[in-house]
Amino acid sequence: MAKHAYLSASSSARWIACTPSAQLCARMPDESSPYAQQGTDAHSLCEYLVLKALGRRTRDPTEDLTFYDAEMQSAAEGYRDFIMEQVEEAKKLCSDPMVAVEQRLNFSRWVPEGFGTGDCVIVADGLIHICDFKYGVGVVVSAEKNPQLMCYALGAYDAFGDLYDIKTVKLSIYQPRREHVETYEMQLSDLLTWADTVLVPSAKLAYAGEGDFHAGPHCQFCKVKATCRERAAYNMELAKFEFSNPDLLSDEEIAEILARADQLVSWAGDVKDHALEQALAGKHYDGFKVVEGRSTRKYSDETKVAEVVEAAGFDPYEKKLKGITAMTSELGKKKFNELLGSLIYKPPGKPVLVEAKDKRPEYNAAINDFKDNSMEEM
Repeated sequence: MAKHAYLSASSSARWIACTPSAQLCARMPDESSPYAQQGTDAHSLCEYLVLKALGRRTRDPTEDLTFYDAEMQSAAEGYRDFIMEQVEEAKKLCSDPMVAVEQRLNFSRWVPEGFGTGDCVIVADGLIHICDFKYGVGVVVSAEKNPQLMCYALGAYDAFGDLYDIKTVKLSIYQPRREHVETYEMQLSDLLTWADTVLVPSAKLAYAGEGDFHAGPHCQFCKVKATCRERAAYNMELAKFEFSNPDLLSDEEIAEILARADQLVSWAGDVKDHALEQALAGKHYDGFKVVEGRSTRKYSDETKVAEVVEAAGFDPYEKKLKGITAMTSELGKKKFNELLGSLIYKPPGKPVLVEAKDKRPEYNAAINDFKDNSMEEM
């Protein structure tokens, strides 16, 4: 079983913001999930494709992957192509950059017992580039001042800084299922300043189990998020608003609610999930009981159903056009673009209200109506 760092890079955003959460989470058992296994499978496939592209000996893990499918293959191939593009860019700085895949990185110089694994680390004259693959679809992960990647960069600098005259650090997130690819660039001096002024003090408190609890977006992956009193107090502040009459709220009050609405919904869902788990284990909550939820009818034997319907003279199957990911896998990227490139378009997304700091351009109803009408005329 792989050893996990007490103050891991992957959870650094949380324990930097809420230092005592590290000790609480360390006491809780690790729980596996299909989503975690899916991410592990995708990383294994990415590692194989990148190593193969680099000309290194490696074994195809496909037959061992639980969740392997066409979407995962396409995502991993895109990541491989992205990495090879970054390697070519690094070659402009030196002819033979160092490229490490699934590289163990030790940043214990700043964080007690701190270590982690970088998906891909590229080091060239003047440059460290940390590339991280994210297969999740729940949250778009930003590369800008990303604590996890900054910890990895510190580990890479500690390991290779004596061999290369590092000046610049690049942090990249490749998140294909959210169509999100982002690279953030910073100076090494800024990274080291952050390490000394933010990371080291927070790590010292977190390692000792000290400091104050702070709730926020970082709570999402905390093991005690459902029962944390600080998070409950943070979200229950919204109870002061009279939700039954939203038209009577001021614009300022609505803006305050909007800023916290997603976190409030997430917290409420976490509490409900925790309560159900406890109730199934025998705990009773006054005024509540566990019942069987609604379900839909299913065929007990699909093969038999098809035989019976065909024997009666009917067609039991419906014909459906393959999706873009499956079709790309069927034809190959080159042939897909050659045959269908002109027949592919990306419609405008549904309007969504987000915070002003979001990097996406502001929605323009007139422009999007024009796009919609243009596609209808094709």
